[in-house]
Amino acid sequence: MAVNRYDDTRAWYAISTYSGYEDKVAESINQRVDSVDFANVIFGAMVPKEKQIEIKNGKRRITDKKIFQGYVLVDMRLSDATWYIIRNTPGVTGFVGTGTQPTPVSEKEIEKIKKRMGVEDPKFTVNYSVGEVITVTDGPFKGFEGTISEIDQNKGKLKVMVSMFGRETAVELDALQVKKIED
Repeated sequence: MAVNRYDDTRAWYAISTYSGYEDKVAESINQRVDSVDFANVIFGAMVPKEKQIEIKNGKRRITDKKIFQGYVLVDMRLSDATWYIIRNTPGVTGFVGTGTQPTPVSEKEIEKIKKRMGVEDPKFTVNYSVGEVITVTDGPFKGFEGTISEIDQNKGKLKVMVSMFGRETAVELDALQVKKIED
């Protein structure tokens, strides 16, 4: 009988993957757990993602962005057998740890990651101030310069005074559609 080189307590481990293969690797591990009867030693894999707002073609949409590109978290009891199963999953390049010894991710860190993943509504960060001069980077007013006259922090919207046909016109824009003019 082989001696287990690893601490057999349940913990989260980070594994590195080829970039872009995170979801496939997590899915593969979760399928292997079901098919190889390792449900009592490998409890699941997840790709940490958070919701972010992006503007594409003038439309605001919420997308899931990976928090750690190229990494998957696995909840498991580390043993020679589980190490072998995870390590030989297609797309996995290795465990994260010191030397050849995989290092568990601390509970505190896992709580932070889960909290970050659990945010229901993405937060708006408006780093502008009234009176600031900006350039519009997206939408029908792309390329125009304007001055911020109002800021709605809750919605992430700005009211910008844009000069059109020789007069100032108030335009409501998303904070993601503008950028500061660098001196």
